[in-house]
Amino acid sequence: MQGHVTDQQTRLSEALKRRAAEEGFNPVGIARIPGSSRLQLRTNALQRWLDHGHQADMAWMAAPRRQDPRLLLDGANSVLAVGLNYYVDAQPSPGSLKVARYGWGRDYHRVVDQRLRRIGRWLTEQRPDCGWRACVDSTPLLDKAWAEEAGLGWIGKHSNLIHPERGSWMVIGHLLTTEPLNADPPARSLCGRCTACIDACPTHAIREPFVVDARRCLAFHTIENREDDLPENIRAALGPWVAGCDICQDVCPWNHRSLPQSSDPEVQPRPWLLNLQKEQIQSWDDSVWNQNLRGSALRRIKPWMWRRNAAAAQPDPTPTL
Repeated sequence: MQGHVTDQQTRLSEALKRRAAEEGFNPVGIARIPGSSRLQLRTNALQRWLDHGHQADMAWMAAPRRQDPRLLLDGANSVLAVGLNYYVDAQPSPGSLKVARYGWGRDYHRVVDQRLRRIGRWLTEQRPDCGWRACVDSTPLLDKAWAEEAGLGWIGKHSNLIHPERGSWMVIGHLLTTEPLNADPPARSLCGRCTACIDACPTHAIREPFVVDARRCLAFHTIENREDDLPENIRAALGPWVAGCDICQDVCPWNHRSLPQSSDPEVQPRPWLLNLQKEQIQSWDDSVWNQNLRGSALRRIKPWMWRRNAAAAQPDPTPTL
């Protein structure tokens, strides 16, 4: 009987990962709750990060449920972790302002959530009595730690997840389930002695490997900071960035190889984001912003914040031919 149960788990686990791949997710992996000893180390690291105030104004990072997925789904036994590649071979126009790549396409929260829910409904068809919950990064879950636990990649020194063949240009999601599934091996860190991301951060926000201080981070200040004025040190270091920042990923050696490009229509860039001028940002009224940001993760940045950020930004100089 035990062997029969194990065979069923194996078939369901493999079928679930195939179903996730059909939704465009790659890589895909499974972890078992409560996870390995490394997961506990990641949980302890989160608490130290909070104790040092590195979360800045992001009070939601301290939610107790973030430290135990069973508080998000009663009886949770397993985690399906999925990655969605958003890398496309496109660059902002010379002399334009810059927006982090994750925001170029449709709001990834909606995209990942909708696809995970379809997978969850499929799982219900296979196991009518099972429970499940779809989670994106707005859910209080140690999402990158569980992705690492499920073998999707390792957490780099810049705190982003890195896949050895796909780099770090991916968003992640999770499906918690009460079903006992077969776990994949956790990912092994391959950062080695590299400090490229730490050295490149213009505000020294990466205080030490794996520790990012949001109070110094350009991404935090352009997206989450609701003050009328940016701090002087952020204004001085902002460069062309008006919505997020990709510097630590741009310099990562794992992103300097031939990476698979996504043909997924949901992640293709909106043209206006690749040729964004300071004059446009300052002149567009709220109705234009509402149209431009419809269905975008960048809607979190209010029009007045775009104007504030643009006022401090300095476009990269146009290269001379």
